[in-house]
Amino acid sequence: MNDFYALYAEHRQRLAAQLPDDSLVLVSSGKELYRNRDVDYPFRAHSDFWYLSGFEEPEAVLVLEKNQGDLKTHLLLRPKDPLQETWQGRRLGVDAACETLGIDAAYEIDELHETVLQLLENKTQLYFSFGEFTDWAPFVDEWLTESKAKHRQGIETVTRLCDLDEVLHEQRLVKNPAEIALLRKAAHISVQGHLAAMSAALEAEFEYQVQAELEATCRRLGSPRQSFNTISAGGENACILHYTENNATLNKNDLILVDAGAEYRGYAGDITTTFPIGGRFSPQQAQLYSLVLEAQQAAIAAVQPGVPYIAPHQAAVKILTQGLLSLGILNGDLDALIAEDAYKPFYMHGTGHWLGMDVHDVGRYKLKGEWRPLEPGMVLTIEPGLYISETQIGVDEQWRGIGIRIEDDVLVTGEGHEVLTLGLPRTVQEIESWMSSGAEREMKQTAG
Repeated sequence: MNDFYALYAEHRQRLAAQLPDDSLVLVSSGKELYRNRDVDYPFRAHSDFWYLSGFEEPEAVLVLEKNQGDLKTHLLLRPKDPLQETWQGRRLGVDAACETLGIDAAYEIDELHETVLQLLENKTQLYFSFGEFTDWAPFVDEWLTESKAKHRQGIETVTRLCDLDEVLHEQRLVKNPAEIALLRKAAHISVQGHLAAMSAALEAEFEYQVQAELEATCRRLGSPRQSFNTISAGGENACILHYTENNATLNKNDLILVDAGAEYRGYAGDITTTFPIGGRFSPQQAQLYSLVLEAQQAAIAAVQPGVPYIAPHQAAVKILTQGLLSLGILNGDLDALIAEDAYKPFYMHGTGHWLGMDVHDVGRYKLKGEWRPLEPGMVLTIEPGLYISETQIGVDEQWRGIGIRIEDDVLVTGEGHEVLTLGLPRTVQEIESWMSSGAEREMKQTAG
């Protein structure tokens, strides 16, 4: 087996240790989808499949078989096809799959029905994602029907259908050292992309020009794709949480909010920076930005093993509400305003989410109705914000048209936490100084 795939073999063993004997697991890589005539959407394997195999081709199915404590791994994949490979790209093929991927057996995907039907013999439990139930249901119905027909031969059949998500997604939530190294790499590339965006903003005319520099930098550093659609939102557009048009003209007096992350070997980075397009904050922009940064620092400090997941959000909400009171945007008693969610017109989302192979990664946030405690190996984002749109009623005009979010990726450690996305200027002074030095670099390059 190629050492590259050892991580995925470990993932399979960890999953098998949680499964009962006589069980079978099915996971699909997904299919290519057409965007329009003769054009596909870029393919990315489903995260569960990638997590267990490291294999990135479409139209593949991974089958894990556990018998008497032993795990066997089967892969069904597209066959080698010189004509298709000439047009569409190389395929691994059946013959090379076992040695390359470190699996036990490989078959052509057209043999799926017969292969799974045989593997189901004397299995009592079948696992697949209930989130993909519609995709699996026709196959499972046929397999179970044909399996029942073998009862007279003394062959046991499946008596339980089980949701793989309940087991696998909890496993994916806690990262091992190899996964943390990949997340660090994704974070590092993402940081460099955001620095490039800050430099680009000084000369950019449109939002998409900032986006282009960020994404080009990530690609140059080894990221094959962004982990989600880049947000490059100038001025009032930053008050739209998932703004992705990125086609507006930039105003040098505005802030720009850039929310973007690089993917590396399937693992996601996720950073948000907010900075002045012209290089300097206005007094109002600086006040709101500093308030959000204070809230983020308090939320990051709250990331500790054993504390409930909600603790960072509560820390951020307290700082933001107190700040809005001090600025006169809210009025009343602090505790009462928090209890009434008075901050929500200006801060309407949570303070973070799990991060891993998916940018909004899998894993429950609550256990038995209570916020789960943080554990070493969990990775989450910390991303408070304030959004005061031009149409916000009852707010002094000086604060309107400003949207700010500050986001970093944070690992829970045994002692506390580690910020994976260090390296960005964060305070008002640091950002203005960095933008000023960027302007000087541009002048020197132009003169040269």
